[in-house]
Formats: sequence, structure tokens, C-alpha cells
Amino acid sequence: MRLLVGGYTADMEGTAGGIGLLTAGDADATAAGSLVWRGTAVAAPSPSWIARHPTLDVVYATLEGAGAVQAFTAYGADAWKPLGEPVPVGAASCHILVGRERLFVTCWGDGRVVQLDLDAEGRLRRAVTADAASDPYAGYDEHARVSHAHQSIVVAPGVVATTDMGFDLVRFWRTGSGAPRLLQEVTMPRGCGPRHGILHPSGHLYIVAELSCELFVLAPDETGTWGVVGGTPLGSGTLDGDTAAELAPSRDGTVLYAGVRGSNTIAVLRVTGEGETVTPLALVEAQVDWPRHHLVLPDGLLVAGQRSDEVVALPVDPRGVPGRARARTEVPSPTCLLPLA
Repeated sequence: MRLLVGGYTADMEGTAGGIGLLTAGDADATAAGSLVWRGTAVAAPSPSWIARHPTLDVVYATLEGAGAVQAFTAYGADAWKPLGEPVPVGAASCHILVGRERLFVTCWGDGRVVQLDLDAEGRLRRAVTADAASDPYAGYDEHARVSHAHQSIVVAPGVVATTDMGFDLVRFWRTGSGAPRLLQEVTMPRGCGPRHGILHPSGHLYIVAELSCELFVLAPDETGTWGVVGGTPLGSGTLDGDTAAELAPSRDGTVLYAGVRGSNTIAVLRVTGEGETVTPLALVEAQVDWPRHHLVLPDGLLVAGQRSDEVVALPVDPRGVPGRARARTEVPSPTCLLPLA
């Protein structure tokens, strides 16, 4: 398997040179296979998140330190080049959701949610900024809080959910050719910091809270209105000061994996019932420092250790619990893993 690797460069106190290239095992990318760092595929300043166009050989990166997004196109097997200039979007742009005709960018620094149109070749075109969020807990704190938008998730055709860590919100948008239209906001527990989420095949939306290290389950009622229907701590072994990062499901959707930075662990959670019940199964060593992102393989996980400058492959047992690393390789300041094939 070939993967592109996002990372932090010197402008974000990292050691990466741009978007990197990593190969993992054979074509099926098993956790028992070798990992080989191939170097920088294309130079870019702190491409912390990268996402691929669904039909074109084009990828998009958040240039987090610059508060911008840029497109890159493939030429040759492992070569990439810029497709147009960087487009400013907002402070600390940190996540991209890509569709055929447009993409969403969320900005941690100022809470902006920005939609950009794409042309037929995947170039970035018109950008529109969605309505800003308001703090539902305004007045509880001595100092005003700051909006920190972090991720976008497709939850239905034409509907996208975005997380806001700063204001403890999950916001739902109707998307299309015009500006995104706000449909609903779900207020999460104060101070939990909703970060990343996934839509489960059952229709439930799972949201991992960075600051409280919890997993929340959201679902729509019979009117289509979303609300919190369940949740759980990530595990009894998390420590004060830990922060949750990426959330990813097993291939059959019965297990969830959440990275926990600080104690440097992977929380393993079991999905039961009709998807509404999630319970902790295990909390295991990530075997890297600062597990920023991870990717589910057919038989394990790839985990990116941002502060230890490495990626490791962890096999999983029949329960879905990761074991000792089978392979590892040095990778500079990795923050995102994107499989190409």
C-alpha cells in the first residue's frame, strides 16, 4: 500500500518537508508487513491534513500554519505538484472534507467553516464562509471562549456535520451550490471539546471529545432532529491532561479506535445493540509519542506518532485489540495518513 503522509514543517515546529510518501507491506497493507519511508513527495508548509478527490488524481492539504488550503495533482507513480496557488481560508486550517464538486475546510484558530467550489480538473475556485458559531455557554466563564472548528462529516446526502471544540457544538449544514445553510446545532457538555467523528452504518454519529476523552453517540429522532443518545468515557486508564485525537472504526463497524495523546494509548470500544451503545473494551499502548492519527488495516492499525517522528503497524487480536508493534519506520512529524492504493 502507498500512503501520503501529512506533517508539520518548521513553521509549526516540525521536521517534515511537506507531503511525504510511505509504503506499507504488500498491496493489502497488512500489519505484519514492512514500513518504508520514501521521503517528501511534494514540498508544502505544514500540510497537517490531506484528503483525496473521489474521482481525480488530486489531493488537498490544509497548510495549517499559513491558514490556507492547496490542491496537488499527480504526475507519474509517486510524483505530485501544486495545482494552483494556496487559497487563504482561516486561522489554523486543520481538516478537509472533499466531494466531487466542492470541499469543506474547518479552521481551529478562528472557528471558520469554509466551502470551496472545485472545477472539472479539481482546482480550487470560489470560497464562501458559513455563518459563525455563537457560544451556547457564553457568560459561564470570566473570559470569552473562542470558536475552534475541527472536522466535517457527511451524515446524509447534502448534509454535513461540523465539530466545534471551542464552543462544544456539533453543527449540521445543508450544502449545495450556495453558502452552507445551518440546519441545527447540538450543544455538547461544556468543556468536552468535540473533535472528530464518524458516521456508523447504523446511522449513528460517533463524536470523540478531545478535552474530556469521551465518546458521544448522536442520532436523529423521527423528525430528523439530531441529539445525544448515549456515550462513554474512552477508558478508566486515561490520565488528567490527556487529549483524544483520531477516531476510526473497524472494517465491520463493531469496534472503534480512539487515539489518546499524553498517556499515548489507543482506546478500543465495542459497538453493540443497534449502534446506540458503545462500551470500553481495552486501553492499550500506542507505542508512539503523541498518536495524532491512525488508519485501520485489514489486520491492524497504522499509528502516526507526531512527537516521536515515526509510524508503527500494530496487529490486532480476534477481539480487535491491538498488540505489540510488528513494524515501524522513522517519519518526520506525521499528522495524517492517506492511503492511495
